[in-house]
Amino acid sequence: MGNAKSGAISQEMLDDLRQRTRFSEAELSRWFGEFRRECPTERVSQAEFERIYQRLFPDSDAQAYSSHVFRSFDVNGDGTLDFREYIIALHLTSSGLTSLKLEWAFSLFDVDNSGAITKGEVLEITRAIFKLIPEEERKDLPEDENTAEKRADKLWSYFGKKEKEKLLEGEFIEGVLENENALRLIQYEPKKK
Repeated sequence: MGNAKSGAISQEMLDDLRQRTRFSEAELSRWFGEFRRECPTERVSQAEFERIYQRLFPDSDAQAYSSHVFRSFDVNGDGTLDFREYIIALHLTSSGLTSLKLEWAFSLFDVDNSGAITKGEVLEITRAIFKLIPEEERKDLPEDENTAEKRADKLWSYFGKKEKEKLLEGEFIEGVLENENALRLIQYEPKKK
């Protein structure tokens, strides 16, 4: 990863991450130092990631959703997030580019990593998102969105697919871009207190 003796990020990794993200060399170097301080092994386990995520959603059950988010970020499938995966995930989820966010969202919904989404996968992720919504907010949801199943049915209907058909990445992105309700249903943003 970096130079183990000095604790500095390698020039090769800096160059790679600068090409893949919008972050500067100074930002990447600073974040690498912070990452090493927080994660001396230079890896974040799924359990650690889930604990961090639970702190973001203290009034909710974030375990299922954080597990799926972790899976989508763990590109090499080794069960940990290294600095490269962490920074790319940060870039995908924080950049202003809707297309990048939707590419990531597709990978989140593509639970089996097949390159297509089924209605069952939509239901699985929708259930995980629904668990993020605190009970007191659920009572204010519209009738056709007040259960995870209703939300999954509504979302699936926006794509014009039959029950057993599959949804490809381009169709997913196009469907979400064409319908702001679909965009709202694929995420949860906590109400500001």
